[in-house]
Amino acid sequence: MAFSSLYSTICRGKWFISFREVDANLLLIERMLSHDPLLALAGNLSESAPIPIITEHTGRLMKQSDSFDAVPEGSTAIIPLHGTMLKYGTKCNYGTTEVASLIDEAARSNKISSIILDIDSGGGSVDAIAPLIDSIRFAQQNRKAVVAYCDLCASAAYYVAIYCNEIIAGNDVSAEIGSIGVMMSFMDYAKYLEERGIKEHTIYSNLSGYKNKPFEEARKGNYALIRDEELDPLARDFQENVKRNRGGRLLMDTEGLLCGRMFYAKDAVSVGLADSVGTLGEAAARSRELSAQLTIDDYIHSKK
Repeated sequence: MAFSSLYSTICRGKWFISFREVDANLLLIERMLSHDPLLALAGNLSESAPIPIITEHTGRLMKQSDSFDAVPEGSTAIIPLHGTMLKYGTKCNYGTTEVASLIDEAARSNKISSIILDIDSGGGSVDAIAPLIDSIRFAQQNRKAVVAYCDLCASAAYYVAIYCNEIIAGNDVSAEIGSIGVMMSFMDYAKYLEERGIKEHTIYSNLSGYKNKPFEEARKGNYALIRDEELDPLARDFQENVKRNRGGRLLMDTEGLLCGRMFYAKDAVSVGLADSVGTLGEAAARSRELSAQLTIDDYIHSKK
């Protein structure tokens, strides 16, 4: 089941992803699609190694066994979003549904005062984003700020980060932020199959003349429909969400700002894609300050 889900995502998915992330996985993808028997992908990573529960309190990092129950009150939960983002878990990665569940658990815990989303990801599939946004909002509704603490934070990962209360780059050496854009790719196996005596026949109902038309046109090398109807709406939505969530902080005349450009940490701050550069400890302290502000704002709002 896990392999089937991963295979389907690779073959049919639309991606908010940095091309460097794609290149890094090309060999793995090729072996997967050729059903390499050496590549055992049955089962999920979480079955053998659940997402580690790590918290920070008074400058000390602590690793817990299975819940937030044993941590000191007022701790900050540090939750990883690492690697290529997929909605469901695989043998190689935790799914965003699994990461979202851990955010929800931290949001419900009386011991946790704030959350750090530790991001090191070049992006991933479009459908991997929504579970994380829902959980970030749930935490904020429970007056727990969520801070994105980033090394690589590209494309889909940045889409998630803009919903956090602040975005902090983890260092000014390797941290990169951006790649706001959408892409789609697919393999055309028609010639490969024909050379092996296999010819594909696709038959549509007389009443289904537009079904799969953008994709069928793309197979002929005509990409206009798939750009106009499937990719551009996603790209526009991505851009509008960045502008809505980052507000007046964006330096809008920056070349490539909303069109896929990547920025190192200090430049990301200067153009408004991030708020600051800092250490994990500084990010934890800042997340607690923001949580306190959420509580104050909620109190003031209740009085009004």
